[in-house]
Amino acid sequence: MFRVSLVKRRKEFTLAASFAAPTPGVIALFGRSGSGKTTVVDMIAGLLAPDEGEVQLGGTALTDTRRGIAVPPERRRIGYVFQDARLFPHLTVKGNLHYGERRAAASPRYIRFEEVVELLGLGALLHRRPHELSGGERQRVALGRALLAQPQLLLLDEPLASLDVARREEVLPYLETLRDWLSVPMVYVSHQFEEVLRLATYIVLLEGGQVLAAGSVSEMSLRPELRRVVAPDLVGAVLDGLVSAVDAAGGTVELAVGSGKLQVSLRDVPVGARVRVQLLARDIILATQPIQGLSVRNALLGTVTEITPDDLASVLVKVDVGGPVVLARITESARQALRLQPGDAVWALAKAVSTRGHAFRLFGAPARRA
Repeated sequence: MFRVSLVKRRKEFTLAASFAAPTPGVIALFGRSGSGKTTVVDMIAGLLAPDEGEVQLGGTALTDTRRGIAVPPERRRIGYVFQDARLFPHLTVKGNLHYGERRAAASPRYIRFEEVVELLGLGALLHRRPHELSGGERQRVALGRALLAQPQLLLLDEPLASLDVARREEVLPYLETLRDWLSVPMVYVSHQFEEVLRLATYIVLLEGGQVLAAGSVSEMSLRPELRRVVAPDLVGAVLDGLVSAVDAAGGTVELAVGSGKLQVSLRDVPVGARVRVQLLARDIILATQPIQGLSVRNALLGTVTEITPDDLASVLVKVDVGGPVVLARITESARQALRLQPGDAVWALAKAVSTRGHAFRLFGAPARRA
């Protein structure tokens, strides 16, 4: 378990953030710019002293102001990857990676140089210097250097913020690989909800220096606090399903979600894999009886559990589909025409299913050890 309870007072801003998250996994600190995310990770790293509070990882106190504990940054075994890669320009990629190894000193080694090179696809880059690399390549090297320091915790402060969309898409699969193959807890700072959906296992929502809500990705996708922060088009339920069948020729898989099935366009994922999907509220159609003759392939039978106002013309309808919950945005006039009430049986028809973090099939397995 990773526990954080920190207070930092400044003239124009006071941060008071507390949360406890399970490990291993990726803990996303999510919120708008200026919400205090970087201040939190700087205090976790020991680069900034809190006015009061504590940081505990696996029962070990790294900071505890009441007991006078403040482990120096260099002794915390924390890897920190910044927005800019901060590589040594006079060293090759190989030299930068070996610098991380030297920082490990006598720390137990759970990942070797060759493994980092393989996991991050750095083999062809080893003899290049930072100025010869793309932004995405530099960030991959920075990740490798941090991992070779054998950290017990990895902090990533908006590592993709300086990259364009193409470079982000280049780096994200490598971050997913690290999440799924290593048992190193990660704290990932971002104000991009797309990144959080793909990578996180737990979300801490920050605003104005306060924790508004915290929980699993599925739980947080339904929270009204999150809906206040993300764009309306990104509001929707996030569900984890198990691959129950594969159609390799058609490039689709069948997911068991709650008491129903979803058909998702996805390749190279085996039966038994755990796949995260997002069902956007705007893409869900509700029906009070079975529908035939439509091109929509996904229909989940469920029960309406809650109806809440969304804006002047629409409402959000929560539908329990056998444990998981789907969120649908429909007009108030449509709700009235269907006479929807909590307790009603409905079919949730998904026009589109977006896969998120589909490499989860290895998450939770024992970490690879050197």
